[in-house]
Amino acid sequence: MEKTQILDKIPFPSPNPNVNMYLITYLSAGLRVKGLLAEPVQAGVYEGMLYLRGGIKNVGMVRPARIGQFASEGFVVFAPFYRGNRGGEGNEDFAGEDREDAFAAFELLRSHPSVAGSRVHIFGFSRGGVMALLTGIRYEDAASVVTWGGVSDMALTYVERKDLRRMMKRVIGGSPKTAAEEFEYRTPLYELDKLQPPVLIIHGLRDENVSIEHAYRLEKRLVALQKHVETWYFEHVNHYFPPALNRKIVHDLCIWMKKAGT
Repeated sequence: MEKTQILDKIPFPSPNPNVNMYLITYLSAGLRVKGLLAEPVQAGVYEGMLYLRGGIKNVGMVRPARIGQFASEGFVVFAPFYRGNRGGEGNEDFAGEDREDAFAAFELLRSHPSVAGSRVHIFGFSRGGVMALLTGIRYEDAASVVTWGGVSDMALTYVERKDLRRMMKRVIGGSPKTAAEEFEYRTPLYELDKLQPPVLIIHGLRDENVSIEHAYRLEKRLVALQKHVETWYFEHVNHYFPPALNRKIVHDLCIWMKKAGT
């Protein structure tokens, strides 16, 4: 695999004194795409984490405090904004061609001088769950995949989220009935036989943005394929976990990642 080309690296104000941050411009399928890189201040060799955000455009945009939280657990974290965002070229494609931005970002982390090349993890939140699974399918040597409140079935999102239908029709090219192939292309459930890394599914049972059914479908398919999967389900929690619980889960999942596949 060729190294992902970093075209620009500008220091970015970090909310965490133990973490340095940089605004990165990198090359993804010929497009100049932006993202946020977070590195522990302490020099050393760390595991890498590809952080795949949820939402689309400004909704669900990468938050520096969140990236810093993960980096302070001992990871070099890179979070792409996806094409067409924050001055990046191209148009976001809701887990279509913009998956290339995640792939190129994975390569970027793997070739980062402070990252143990064989230990790059993939984390996805909400819509980023689909991106994380697609990246895990693409890279068999990923150390682990974690999906938190993650989408696993794009057609199910269309059914559940009436407020997103117009956007999905415009970006994807139709509904699950009129553009079935496009929805299938964006749904990793059909390709999980190719997934090698261990998977952790984190989900709140009261999630109304991404229903628990997404987690159940993913778990069921992985179990049927005899893949390594672990689930952390939370009974009284919706899409956004309370701050204290959120911090605890970040800490716990980082420990899980460091043990994964070793």
